[in-house]
Amino acid sequence: MITELLKAAIIGVVEGITEWLPISSTGHMILVEEFIKINASDEFMEMFRVVIQLGAIMAVVLLYFHKLNPISPKKSLQQKKDTMSIWYKVIIGMLPAAIVGIPLDDWLDEHLYNYQTVALMLVIYGILFIVIENYNKGRKGLVQSFNQLSYKMAFLIGMFQVLSLVPGTSRSGATILGAILLGTSRTIAAEYSFFLSIPVMFGASALKLVKFGFEFSNAEIMMLLVGMIVAFVVSIIAIRFLLSYIKTNDFKAFGWYRIILGVLVMTYFMIFD
Repeated sequence: MITELLKAAIIGVVEGITEWLPISSTGHMILVEEFIKINASDEFMEMFRVVIQLGAIMAVVLLYFHKLNPISPKKSLQQKKDTMSIWYKVIIGMLPAAIVGIPLDDWLDEHLYNYQTVALMLVIYGILFIVIENYNKGRKGLVQSFNQLSYKMAFLIGMFQVLSLVPGTSRSGATILGAILLGTSRTIAAEYSFFLSIPVMFGASALKLVKFGFEFSNAEIMMLLVGMIVAFVVSIIAIRFLLSYIKTNDFKAFGWYRIILGVLVMTYFMIFD
């Protein structure tokens, strides 16, 4: 049992890092699970990969609690209205992924959750990060605050999030790329991506839990809790790192990392599959 909990903790570390950096949590999960196999059913593991994201989400809630709290007594009436405006834009942005993702959830798992798709998406979006950052070199994002983020732009960023339904794309990667292309600063792109993840990942986790059912063994409950707690702690570190990093750096390093990882994933499975 201790060994299985250690494996769950390692997967929690991977989730906490890769969920927020635009490098694809799915791609890393596939690689990690190739070497670290938890002794559990396929149905449990399908649910586990998604539900441990709740730990990562709680890190966003904690770090941005004041900014996202519309009833804080420390805020003026105008600040409360601005906070509600952020939530309205988050709701607008999550609609495309919800409309497309819910009915296609099983089909996507069955047909696209494979190393070929993941490796290809890692490489394609790695190239796009490099190309877009080169294109934007020297340009300053027009949208520097959430007040400047229009509802139309929020919806369009949500359309980019739909692309992340394909494994290997990276939810944060797709939304950050889309936001930068539409003219936001890197900081607003990253933070809006974080905020979008709250309803999207809560919804995805709820969907997986309902499909799996709520009859867990004690061992399964312990593995879920360990995975979520570790993902929570590591996510706090990863989010703070990313926000600090993008103040003085672009996303090209992540692009190169994705390309290298995609080639490694494809090569490994072609040899050993």
